[in-house]
Order: sequence, then structure tokens, then C-alpha cells
Amino acid sequence: MHQTTVNEKTMTWQVLYLFLLFLITTISGQIQYSAFEELKKGSVVGNIANTLNLDVIELSERKFHIVSRAKTQYFSVNLENGDLFVLERIDREMLCGTEQNCFLNVEAVIENPLHFYTFKIEILDINDNSPIFSKQKVDVHISESTLPGARFALGHAQDPDIGTSSIQNYELNEKEYFSLSDKNSIVGNKNLELVLEKTLDREKQSSFELILTAFDGGKPVKTGTVLINIVVLDANDNYPVFSQDTYQVNVHENVPDNFLVLWINATDEDEGSNAKITYSFYHVPVEAKLLFDIDSTSGKIRKTGKLDYELTKNYEITVEAKDGGGLVAHSKVLIQIIDANDNPPEIQIDSFLSIIPEDSLVETVIALINVLDLDSKENGEVVCEISKMLPFQLILLNNNYYKIVTRSSMDREITSHYEITIKATDKGSPPLSTNKTFELTISDVNDNTPIFEKDIYITFMAENNLPGTSIYRIHAVDHDLNENGHITYSIIDNNRLDIPVSSHVSINSVTGVVYALHSFDYEQVRHFQFQVKAEDNGSPPLSNNVTVRICIVDVNDNIPKILYPSLDSDRAALYEFIPHFSLKGYLVTKVIAVDDDTGHNAWLSYHLLQTSDSSLFTIGQHSGEIRISRDFQDGDASRQTLVVLVKDNGSPSFSSTVTINLVIADSFQVLPEINKQPIKLETTPNITFYLVIAIAMISILFILTVVSAVISKCKNSSPVFGTLNKASYPQFNVRCPSQLSNGTLPLSFPYDVCVAIDATQNEFTYLRPIHDVPTENLIDTDDCPSATDCVKENCSKNNIEQVSSFDF
Repeated sequence: MHQTTVNEKTMTWQVLYLFLLFLITTISGQIQYSAFEELKKGSVVGNIANTLNLDVIELSERKFHIVSRAKTQYFSVNLENGDLFVLERIDREMLCGTEQNCFLNVEAVIENPLHFYTFKIEILDINDNSPIFSKQKVDVHISESTLPGARFALGHAQDPDIGTSSIQNYELNEKEYFSLSDKNSIVGNKNLELVLEKTLDREKQSSFELILTAFDGGKPVKTGTVLINIVVLDANDNYPVFSQDTYQVNVHENVPDNFLVLWINATDEDEGSNAKITYSFYHVPVEAKLLFDIDSTSGKIRKTGKLDYELTKNYEITVEAKDGGGLVAHSKVLIQIIDANDNPPEIQIDSFLSIIPEDSLVETVIALINVLDLDSKENGEVVCEISKMLPFQLILLNNNYYKIVTRSSMDREITSHYEITIKATDKGSPPLSTNKTFELTISDVNDNTPIFEKDIYITFMAENNLPGTSIYRIHAVDHDLNENGHITYSIIDNNRLDIPVSSHVSINSVTGVVYALHSFDYEQVRHFQFQVKAEDNGSPPLSNNVTVRICIVDVNDNIPKILYPSLDSDRAALYEFIPHFSLKGYLVTKVIAVDDDTGHNAWLSYHLLQTSDSSLFTIGQHSGEIRISRDFQDGDASRQTLVVLVKDNGSPSFSSTVTINLVIADSFQVLPEINKQPIKLETTPNITFYLVIAIAMISILFILTVVSAVISKCKNSSPVFGTLNKASYPQFNVRCPSQLSNGTLPLSFPYDVCVAIDATQNEFTYLRPIHDVPTENLIDTDDCPSATDCVKENCSKNNIEQVSSFDF
């Protein structure tokens, strides 16, 4: 019960002390806390939020965290309430040894915006260690001739605690023959000596066993004991004497094993075995036992283990010299470790953004790094750098912290991935360096517009295609990723067209393939164009347009149309009159035909398929003019029948035929037989009367026809064309470059196919390209209500009389 009361009082005093120290620290403006060692895990030391005047919520939102580089993290922060609490057991003696002041520095970082804090936590001592002697038993040999007042060195006990908790007093259980004395008055570190109070008599008592007790000043008091075994010897009245009371030596931490650290020496004025000295470590720290060894005969101290300046900077060893008579002397050896550049810099990344968007602003912070070198002075001074070829900059924040920021804008389409290597080099000799590499990914934003492969797409499509036929594939490229680079295609209707483009073609929104919705007819639609829009799926979406021109290629799907002679049934019996006196080369008539196709498909040739007399007539293959090939003879039949074949130049070729009846006579009054079939006369009484009337009417009509033909021939010096006084082919203007021409007559040339009335003028000028006509005389088909109007206008401007016109 008494023990519990004392502990409660001690804890109360400790809490009061912490509160007063925290109050003084807060008032002075320093961020400093105090904590007793051996506090339970979870004990609260202070409140970070209150100290920094921060809201508790800010600790979490701004990512407050401790970045201490110590191997053991003794403190942590509760982000829910801001309490700084003990995370691991704290042993002040392990951390600071016998130093009077023991501090732990805790570094913390808070982001957005970035701030650094250093908290200084003083570790206060408690009486948690008992005094302890280096040996459990001490042998002391005293000659019987020793006079009272003689002193014998006993060494001292060790107590890692400081202040009043350290050693305060010693007591000896024997007070008749022996007492205690000290060399100095330093409390807690007394160099004890055993004082002989009375002369010894070996014959009465040859040995003594004394108990030496050490007391500290803690509450409760803790003690430590050692057994002193005193052996009374014969006279050996000289003690070993060291050449120095304290030896000091400096040793580099990287010296090799078995290196001679120090050579100590002690002398004894006695002779013989009483003067033979043996050296040993009397009091040595546990870790020093593994690092140093002493030769018992020579006194040479050598290095046997690995020295590490970063772990322990100095060692204090007590050396004992004992002569052959059992007399001993002690001396202190102070070994100071000198730092060597044996630690490369350490790089720690405390905050890192592994992915940033490509539209990040210049000087965006991507990483916060901490660089530390455990060496001292120049060996611990570090210089950091990154490659100057990278678009990043390393900025020093303080001695240990750097931040990496962007120094130019990012473009994922140029570089989507960076490997950033940080090189930290100390200033030691030779310098040591460390590399740290981390990867940074640039994420995509929708900053690229779809780009088409061509500025304009021109494609050719043969007419009479099947509905649903694929015409062309439009392709655009978007250098963005994922949805930002996924392109959707659509058709933009051309408002200039009477019929929407969407009624002609459609496009696959994914592949960009354009399909025909129906079968095209070159004679109705020669070409049309529209725009295709390529739009990505970004937010907001970006788009681009391109013009697509589709040219319909003509296919030979129309048979020639014969305009003259007419094939109408009411004109089937029409005869062409040829004077009997006509000479060779006489123009009998002219067959006129047109073809709704264009180009090669519309080139027509004329041939005599059947004739009554093949030697009598010829026909112009390209003009269609039928002429007499020789003079008439008396034996020639007065009625001739010709079958004319008109054939186009397509593949396969189409053709039409027309039958022409010719009458050879001296005058118009001579009529040939019109019908080969015999006329069956009725047996009625009036059959002759009706026959006479019919012949008279036919004669009158024939005479009128012949007269009209003669008048027209005399006027125009050309064959009679009946009611057809004007005729021409429509003008074809192929606006799209041809990929189907064989080079004889490119489809890219328009042709004037107007027919001349006078056979002496070029008759058919369909082989003359339209570019021979002055440009100002051309009429754009887009400006004409119909193809007929364009033909009329072009023919009139070039002094060509058209025979007929047709709309296609």
C-alpha cells in the first residue's frame, strides 16, 4: 500500500511538471513538449491542433503527418482530435545516456499549402534504474603492514538515471576496520576508496567480507550492492601507477580491425612478483566489449569490432592495473570516434503525384522529397539534382527538403511517361551518391481535334449500283486516348441540294464507311458533294469537317435514239426522193441519232445493215450521211430500201436500226409502190371508184411533200429533214476527274455536240472540247434551270444552230 501511494504521488508530480513546462513553452512561443520516459503507449503529450491554432478537421484534409527519420517512431498524432501521443516505449537512458538534457526532434508536414514544423520533445528522467556495480565481487588484497589511513580503490556503481535519481550515497556494513572515502565531491559518480581504520593482523583474521551498498535519490530509493572480499597479505607496499590519470585518443570509424587504438602503461616500484603488472578492463560499456580488447601483458588496446560514428560518438573505459601482490590502480580511457564518409545520402519521397493531367499549370508540385545523410559536417552536406533534359525543376525548401515542380507545359501526345531520377551527392571525400527513380504518367485531356487523311475526298461510283453498296471509307485520326480519341462520323446535309444528301448516302458512325442508299443514274445525277463531320467523345467534344465529292461514272445502259428519220408509225411510209440525174456523191439523206450516255458510250457509228444494192449507196460512219456511191444506170431499180444500224461505242455495245425507203425518178409525179403486199380488191361494184379517190389523194400528198423538199433543198443546199429543222446533242460537262478513261478522249473534257445544218461546216462538232470555247461563253450547269437551257445558250454563243434539245 505504501508503494502504491508513493507511485501515485510521483505521477501527480510528473503531470503537474508537464503542465507547467507545456505552459511555459506555449507562452515563450516555441513548439516544445515534455514527456517522462516509460510512459504507457497512448499517453497524451500535447495537442498539435491547439499548438498550431488549427482546426482539427484541417489535420486530415491537409494531410498532416510526421516524417521523422528515426528508426523507431516514438510519437504519433491522432488526426481526429489533434493529440500527440506516445507510440512506443521511451527509454531515456537508451536514447541519451548520461546527458543532462535529452530531446527528440519530431518533424511534421502539412500540405495544401505546404508547411514544415519541428517539435522538440524533452524526455524527462524517472527513477527506473537501480545502481549497479560492474562486478558482483571485488577482491582487495591488503598487506598487514599497511598503516591505518591507507586507501584502496573500489571503483563506483553506475546508475543511468540523472539528477536526484542517480547515485547519492554509499554505505559499508563494516565500520571497525574499514570506512569509505572519495576523491571528489561529484554526487552520483564517486570514485570510492576503502580506508583502513585500524592495523590489520593476519594472524587474528586473514580475510574480510564487506558489503558495499549504493543508494540513489529516487522515491522510492533504489540500491545496488557488491561483495568486497579483503585478503590480508604480507607486505606489498607499492601500488601500480599509470602514466596518466586519463587517456584521450581519437579514432577514425573506418580504421581496420586489430588497429592499435592506445598503449597504456603503469609502473610499480616493488620488485619481483609484486612489480609484475596485469592490465584489464575494470568498467567497460557492454557495446564497447565487442569493439575493443586489451592485452593483459603489454597494455595495448586494439579495435576488434566495427565502429560506427552514427551509433556512438565516444566511449569511456576504466582500465585496471594489478601488480603481483594484488595491488591495483585505475585509469580512464576516453576514445573519441571521428566520422568518415561511409553513409550515402538517403532519399525519401514524402509526397508524390504519380499521375498529372497534360493541361497542368507550370510549377505544379509533383513530389516532396526528404534527403538525409547520417554523416557529419561536409560528409553530411548533400547536393541534389535531376536531369536538365526533363521538363521538371528541383527547388530547395530547406536543408533537407526539396520539391519537384513542372517547368513547362505537358503534352501527352509527345511524351506520356517520364522516369524522373533524383541524384543526391554528399561533399565527402570521396563523395557518395544515391539515385532515386520514380515514374510519372501524363493523363490525357481532350485537346486534339480529329484530323482527316485528306483535305477533300473524291471518289467514283458506277451507276446502276445495288442499294447498300459501300462507296468509300472516310478515316480521321484523333491522337487523344480512350473516349477523347473515339471518333463518331456523321453526314452534314448540303442545303443547296433540293433533295437531302441523307436520301442518297449514309455513313457508318463507327467505321466511317459511306453507303449508297439507292441505285444512281448518271443521266439524272452526275455528281454531288456533302460534308462529313468527325467528332470525338471528349467533354466538351471536338470536331472537324471534310468535303466528300462522289462522281457517278457513266455505264453504257442506253440504246441510241434515232431522231431522223422518225420511227413513229405514222411516218413509216415516208419516202426519200432522189432525182434520176443525181451524180456520184449526191447527199440522199442524213440519219440523226443521239445517246443518253456520255463519253465513249455516246460515240455513235452508222452502218448499212441491209440494202437493195450494196454498190449504190454509202453511209458516213461518223456523220450518218447517206450518199450515192456511183452514177445511176438504166437497170437500177427505182425503189431502194436501206436498213441503217446505229451503234454506240460502249461495252457491251447497244444499237438501233431504222428502215429508209428511197425513190429514184425523173420527177415528183412518179410514185413508187408503197406496199409490197398486193391489195385485195373487193368485188363490190364501187371498188374502182374508191381506188381512184385513194390514188388521187396520195398523189396530191406526195406532190406537196416533194415540192416542200425541193424548196427546202434549194434554200439550204442540204437534204430535206421534214419537220426537224433544228437538232443537237445535249452538252455534257463532267466535273469530276475520270479514272475510267483509256486516254483517247478523257472524260474530264466536256464536249459540244451541237449539229450544224450545213453539211459543208463540220457537220458534227461533238469532238470539239468545250475548253476551245472562250471561258466567258460557258454556262455553268448549276446556273441553268435544265440541261436544255445550257445547250441552247452555249450553242448560240458559238454560232452553232442546234437541231433539237433534250433534258436528261
